[in-house]
Amino acid sequence: MAINFTRAEFVLSAASPNQFVRDGLHQLAFAGRSNVGKSSVINRLVNRKNFARVGASPGKTTQINYFRIDNKLYLVDLPGYGYARVSKAERDRWGRLMENYFQSAGLISLGVLIVDSRHKPTADDVTMHNFFVQTGCPVVIVANKLDKLKKSEIEPNLARIRETLELRPDEIVVPFSAERGDGKEQLLGLLRKFCE
Repeated sequence: MAINFTRAEFVLSAASPNQFVRDGLHQLAFAGRSNVGKSSVINRLVNRKNFARVGASPGKTTQINYFRIDNKLYLVDLPGYGYARVSKAERDRWGRLMENYFQSAGLISLGVLIVDSRHKPTADDVTMHNFFVQTGCPVVIVANKLDKLKKSEIEPNLARIRETLELRPDEIVVPFSAERGDGKEQLLGLLRKFCE
């Protein structure tokens, strides 16, 4: 299916399950810890600077944001997890919202988990990967911030990501730089393929 990712529009921010979009279009759910560059990855894919809000401080995405692409699918930006400086009550609210989203049958077509290529995935990253696996949907891992690594560090770091997340052989890790655009075409190709 020919999908023009530059034809992107913000649709809504869901703060509760009754606002989840259920129109039958594919939903590609983007998850990652606060400050991993999730919004920057989405901005790179749609070729726009400030399309998905890039927060100066972690934890800016507090709702589930839907971006419609070419009237054919949604990029769904999930709240970042990890060390965002917010109250426990607010973190619990995000947690419940995410849980509801993951438990709503048939919403997620593909999980896109963004991790930091420089570091070993966190326990939260492992949990998030398991959430995606439990929905039964395929998962793509995006190893962002590739531009911060030396060439010699790339392969060992990708191997460490595969090992820590206990990836199956069919799960793909895309080395990515939202900064430079490395990996953009590979990731777009995968996203299109999953929507065929």
